[in-house]
Amino acid sequence: MPGLHILVIDDEPALRQILAGAVAKAGYSVDQAASATEAAAKLVRGDVDVALCDIKMPDGSGIDLLHNSRTSGIDTTFIMVTGFASLETAVEALRAGAFDYVIKPVHNEEMLHRLKQLEAVRGLRDENTTLRRVVRESAPKLYRFTSPEMLEVERLMSKVAPTDSTVLITGESGTGKGVVARLIHEQSARREMPFLPVNCSAIPEHLLETEFFGHVKGAFTDADRTRKGLFLQADKGTLFLDEIGELPLHMQSKLLHAVEEKQVRPVGGDHMLRVDTRVIAATNRDLNERVAEGAFRKDLYFRISMFRIRIPPLRERPSDVRSLLRFVLENAGRGSGGSRAMDIDPVAEEILIAYDWPGNVRELENVINRARILAEGNCISVDDLPRDIVRKSLGEDNSAETQGYLRHQLRQVEAEILLRAIREVGGDRRLAAQRLGIGVSSLYRKLDELAREGRVPS
Repeated sequence: MPGLHILVIDDEPALRQILAGAVAKAGYSVDQAASATEAAAKLVRGDVDVALCDIKMPDGSGIDLLHNSRTSGIDTTFIMVTGFASLETAVEALRAGAFDYVIKPVHNEEMLHRLKQLEAVRGLRDENTTLRRVVRESAPKLYRFTSPEMLEVERLMSKVAPTDSTVLITGESGTGKGVVARLIHEQSARREMPFLPVNCSAIPEHLLETEFFGHVKGAFTDADRTRKGLFLQADKGTLFLDEIGELPLHMQSKLLHAVEEKQVRPVGGDHMLRVDTRVIAATNRDLNERVAEGAFRKDLYFRISMFRIRIPPLRERPSDVRSLLRFVLENAGRGSGGSRAMDIDPVAEEILIAYDWPGNVRELENVINRARILAEGNCISVDDLPRDIVRKSLGEDNSAETQGYLRHQLRQVEAEILLRAIREVGGDRRLAAQRLGIGVSSLYRKLDELAREGRVPS
């Protein structure tokens, strides 16, 4: 449903009520003013999106009202209504800043058409504002998983995406809950509208209500202008509420009402505004436990968990690790300001695959990005990996006397991997390098090093 709040301004009661009724029937929230004075008092609150304003009223001119609103910084769009089909009147209204004008008698279909046009224009403007905020946080292209566990996640996503159902995504920190939420949005009919991600735990508690629902001008000391909240910013799109389990109880109640009724009331506002915003929530907490503890509302939990998707941790889907490593390396290269391709030593790769990744995908990205910085040349080696990851992957203890043995074992494993790859392709070293995922020059360099150590034939 439309999210605009309309103020109908006309001194003729019958005309005012008929027009207000038609606008309300079309799904807009509506208020009325019988005079320029009454209209000015309602406009100053700052929550009126569109004023359908008569030009001639007993206590003042609609054009003067428009001009005064502009001077006061009120962001209300005016459509002027006149009983005089005068070109001069039309030009005067447009010069004063009116979006459009209509001539009495007003046909409801014509007025609703103008509102639809205006809604599209305002929607583009609001979306551009939202996109500027989101683009700063945008990730590169999304990784498509290949493990059976994540293929099941993708199946669930494809089922729920075309609907307007709320979705609850659960999983440990770093598993990619935000990626799944964005994919659901991109597969839905809302894909051309905003996707707005919000970290609920990052908003100070005293600002939660105004962040979610907005406020009108003068609602509190620092409210020098009207501000749209997250629900209105994401109107007709998707609002992704990450870490929803951290919301305080008083905010959970207000959120439940917004989700169920599709309406929000800005702080300090007198009217409920209709919104068409899909909510996708995510948490790394056990919400059933939170409900049992009294820290999360049961009715809100049931409402947002209508369709639930669990993302398994990386340790439960090791087949994803190898392709994720390649993906992160490719994208890290693009985002580093250069275009050099990075390889990873086969032994280093096997060590990372054997690691259980308690921090999941986020930890993997951090480890690879750190290793890229430390790497000599264009290949990540075992020496570039964190020592604790190497030791945990190989099951070694932390004592100093094991370090020499550990290095010896790693070099022997590396030699075996390289020789096996070369044998499997009949001695074609270029093809062997391709299968290993490293450059030909890197393969020759490693073979030379291992030959000097007597581990492979020279």
